[in-house]
Amino acid sequence: MTTGEQPPPQTTTRPRRSRLGRYLPLGLAAWLVLEIWLLTVVAGAAGGMAVLLLLVAGFVAGAVVIKRAGRRAFRSLNEAIQRGGSPERGGGNGLMMLGGLLLMIPGLVSDALGLLLLLPPVQKAVSRLTGRTLDRRLRASAPGTLGDAFQQARMHRPDGKVVQGEVIIRNDGQQRGDEPTGERPPLTR
Repeated sequence: MTTGEQPPPQTTTRPRRSRLGRYLPLGLAAWLVLEIWLLTVVAGAAGGMAVLLLLVAGFVAGAVVIKRAGRRAFRSLNEAIQRGGSPERGGGNGLMMLGGLLLMIPGLVSDALGLLLLLPPVQKAVSRLTGRTLDRRLRASAPGTLGDAFQQARMHRPDGKVVQGEVIIRNDGQQRGDEPTGERPPLTR
């Protein structure tokens, strides 16, 4: 049954897009155009077969780099587990994998960036830069955001190491681990 009243007009406001969301498609399109233009210039100078060989060599080299970095990361993880600690924090293997991925993407600009990421001084500089940027953004995040949750989930040990963890509070106010030894009552959330 209707009363004949019109519902109030709904105003929809689109959420604001970030700079990254606004300019990423334009940047990807420009990068794609640059890659195609550069490939045609090289093909005109050296021939189409040379460009094909460069692309195949880049793909094979990228696959080898990714496989090697993955093995190194897995070996580091196994050694850390056997020691009873955590693996060394560092972006070396991740940046090597990113470099390998860039080598596998067809194009000369991506190959050049991939080769740069395989150099240890560049890896150290990129790792420091991303670490500082991530720390700054996490510290500047507003309460209730994902960055704030990551900051709250950290526990610092006296030796300076960061331990991830969570505290579960029982209904009676005690924390898990505060009970006397023996029979533990079931936890409720």
